[in-house]
Amino acid sequence: MYNRGVKRDTTALRDRYDRLAPVYDRLDEGAEQRYWARWRQRLWERAKGPRVLEIGVGTGKNIPYYPEGVEVTAVDLSPRMLALARRRAARLGRDVDLRVMDAQRLELPDKSFDTVAATFVFGTMPDPLRGLEEARRVLRPDGRLLLLEFVRPKGAGGLIADLFTPLTALLYGDRPNRRIPDLVRCAGFEIKHQERLWRGFIRLISARPGGAVRGS
Repeated sequence: MYNRGVKRDTTALRDRYDRLAPVYDRLDEGAEQRYWARWRQRLWERAKGPRVLEIGVGTGKNIPYYPEGVEVTAVDLSPRMLALARRRAARLGRDVDLRVMDAQRLELPDKSFDTVAATFVFGTMPDPLRGLEEARRVLRPDGRLLLLEFVRPKGAGGLIADLFTPLTALLYGDRPNRRIPDLVRCAGFEIKHQERLWRGFIRLISARPGGAVRGS
């Protein structure tokens, strides 16, 4: 069962991204061209099929990098963001099963995907641990989790992330000071690979379902 706080925050997040949808792609256009695009491509080169789930597809910025010959299901909380993803998929001629869905309670069968991928999603999710647990539930035992996420770095960088988090949380619902690798482990994954990007503030993470769920 959802607790009331998470449900309220999830509704607020959906409404925020519905409002942002018409201008969302323009907000980080420079960073997308300079950094994000090539890191997205690097992530999707690691995706294995035949069945792949993208969590938080947004306006569909990852669609150009989907591997050929895989069956992709892509979900997002915001109907207006998803409408833009549908247009992008149509322009690119990609057949993607796009669904409005809350990643914190995926309406998908257990052990049904070979890869679950997300880019800049778990920093915005009201309950990221629950979302990661859901990702683990729908992954096959030999599947992989692929993430591109803001992560709180060590040292002075962590203090900078803490400083900016109230502003980014207000504007986007994003919290760049979350310790995502710790949450990944808490959800029962074993991290197999990490790349520290953009001065350590962003990481590319590859993980596999592990043993028992551990504490942080």
